[in-house]
Amino acid sequence: MRKYEVMVLVDPSVDEHQVESLMDRYLKVVKDEKGTVDNVDVWGKRRLAYEIQKKSEALYVVLDVTCEPSTVQEVDRLFAIDEKIMRTKVMRPDAH
Repeated sequence: MRKYEVMVLVDPSVDEHQVESLMDRYLKVVKDEKGTVDNVDVWGKRRLAYEIQKKSEALYVVLDVTCEPSTVQEVDRLFAIDEKIMRTKVMRPDAH
């Protein structure tokens, strides 16, 4: 099992109160695969450096998870399918 940090940019039209329930759906995949969710940090609405999908703002969410590489790949794949998710970035904080 490895630690991952996943940055998720959520469409700004999504209500901030719905973000956690939206993330729970994907974090369930991590938990079902015997991984752990260490932290969910909702930063809220922030201005983007450049437009993504003709939008200049997004809701930022940072997820800290510990799981197998195949699990984080599956979560990233599911994020890519969801129209509410504008962009994701998966990082390994311990990799140098």
